[in-house]
Amino acid sequence: MFMRPQRIEPQPGQESVWDYPRPPRLDASSQHVQVVFNGETIADTYRAMRVLETSHPPVYYLPPADLRMECFSRTSRRTFCEFKGNATYWTIRVGNHEAVDAAWSYESPSEEFETIQNYIAVYPSRMDACYINGEQVQAQAGDFYGGWITSQIVGPFKGSAGTWGW
Repeated sequence: MFMRPQRIEPQPGQESVWDYPRPPRLDASSQHVQVVFNGETIADTYRAMRVLETSHPPVYYLPPADLRMECFSRTSRRTFCEFKGNATYWTIRVGNHEAVDAAWSYESPSEEFETIQNYIAVYPSRMDACYINGEQVQAQAGDFYGGWITSQIVGPFKGSAGTWGW
């Protein structure tokens, strides 16, 4: 029997992923976002866009101007999102360390998501660390989603075993 997950009640200053919409929406963020890979900061921005979707921690899309684009190379992997369109994947390389298909972007997103055209999202689980306003992010469970969990976000979160039917 399917049991609907119990929403965690957010405290003041927190957001519940169960209050996020479906279909998802875009939210401009002025938070300080940093990504570290192989000991080097490869992203540093105050201009990220968050995609907010029911049961998912936010996914942060970062403007290419605030990334070390020389560390990113397109791969042949492609996927399709029913809301955003066709995704292109990226390998991240710093020094002798690389993470294949560790980032993705939408080069021709659907009209509702045009704002994130060419912005790049990274899987926090594949990085040394990702930070929001200095707080290290916890990666969303599973290998499909790329959500960023901080103390400001409460779940439960989709992604771990047994949550695909939510």
